[in-house]
Amino acid sequence: MADEMRKYALDVIERVMKEHAYAAILMRNSPIERAHMPFVSELVYTTLRNMTLLEEQWKPFVHGRIRPRTRYLLDMSACELFFMEKVPAYAVFSTSVELCSRHEKGFVNAVLHQMEKRGLVKSSDPAVNTSHPEWLYRMWKAHYGEETAGKIMQADQMPARVYGRINTLKTDRKTLEEAGAVFVNDISFTMKDNPLVHPLFQQGCYVIQDIHAAQAAVLLDVKPGMRVLDACAAPGTKSQEIAMFMHNEGELVSGELYESRARLIEELMERTGVAVCTVQVKDASIKDQYEEGGFERILLDVPCSGLGDLKHKPEIRWHETPEDLDAIVKVQKNILEANAPYLKAGGIMVYSTCTLNRKENEGQVQAFLKTHPEYELRQERTYFPYEDEGDGFYAAKLQKHE
Repeated sequence: MADEMRKYALDVIERVMKEHAYAAILMRNSPIERAHMPFVSELVYTTLRNMTLLEEQWKPFVHGRIRPRTRYLLDMSACELFFMEKVPAYAVFSTSVELCSRHEKGFVNAVLHQMEKRGLVKSSDPAVNTSHPEWLYRMWKAHYGEETAGKIMQADQMPARVYGRINTLKTDRKTLEEAGAVFVNDISFTMKDNPLVHPLFQQGCYVIQDIHAAQAAVLLDVKPGMRVLDACAAPGTKSQEIAMFMHNEGELVSGELYESRARLIEELMERTGVAVCTVQVKDASIKDQYEEGGFERILLDVPCSGLGDLKHKPEIRWHETPEDLDAIVKVQKNILEANAPYLKAGGIMVYSTCTLNRKENEGQVQAFLKTHPEYELRQERTYFPYEDEGDGFYAAKLQKHE
C-alpha cells in the first residue's frame, strides 16, 4: 500500500507540473483508500509548496540532466525526509528506489543517502527558502516592500485555514455556536472539527468561504429589494452571500461563462435556500448584455492570477508567468468597461480579486477611474495572507455619481 500511495502522489505531482493541472481536482476521484488520502494529500501539497527548497537538497549530488519524473521523485523523497514526521528514512529509500526505472535505482539510492547524511540545508535567498519564483518575490518587493513580501511568502507556506460563513437564510449564530462554530467576525467562523462533514453544512446552513473573500459582498452594501448583478459568479458563494444580505427580497442576476459552473451556482442556491437568484450563462467581458442603469449594485469578482490563493493552491506559483499577468489585466479591463454602464446613478460597484498584484488591483481601478469620471473610489483594501490566516484578497468600492 505504501508503494501504491507514493506512486499515486508522484503521478499527481508530475501531472500538476507538466499539464498545469490542479492537485485538488486530480485527487477528487482518487483510487486510494479514503483512510490513506490524508497522507497522500500532505505529501503532494508539501512537495508542491516547498519544491525549490527541496531541489536545493539534491542538486549538489546530481550531475547532468535527469528525467522530469526522476526530478519530481527526488523532490518528493526529500519532502518525506525533511518535512514529514513519522516517515522513517529506510521507508523513503526503499519506496523511492522501487518507483524509479531499473537503470536509475543505484543513482537515486545514492543521492537519497547523500541528502540524508548532509541534512536539510537552507538558503540565504528567502525566495528559495519559501519556494517562490524569483520574479514573484521581486514583484512583491516592488509593490509592497521587502518586509511584507517576506511575510506573504512565509504565510503561503502554511496550510490553509478553513473558514465557514453563516447563511442566515437557514440558521442563526446561536445554532452554529452550539454546533462548535467560533465566530471571528459577524459572519465568518472556524470549527475544531472538519466543517465539510457537519450535517449543518449539508443542510445549507453555512458555506465554506475565505474570511477575506467574504468581505467583497459586505462592501457591496446590498439592501432587501434591490436589483443586483454578480457578473463573474462561480462558484456562487458571493452570490449566496449577496442573497443573504438581501434577505431573499429583490432580484439577483448571477452570470457565469461556463454552463457546467453555472449549474454549480444553481445547486448552491437551491441547497442554501436562495429564491431570488437567476443564473445566466454569459461572458462578462461582452458589452450591452443588460440595460443601462439597470442594477443598483454590481459585483465584479473578476478572473485573476490567483496569487493570493497560494495556501490552497500552491501550484499556481509554478503555473503563472509575468506574461500571464499582463494577459489577465486586459480581460479585467474589458469586464470593467462592459459592466460599468449597467450601474444605476448613485449605485455601488465592487471590483475584487483573489490576487496580490497592483497591476490587477489598484492599477486597474485607477486606470478605470481616469476614463470614467462618473465613478468615485469610496474604499479599497488589500488583505494579506498573514492577516487572520486568510487568503490574499483585494476589493475596491466604487460609487457612480447621482
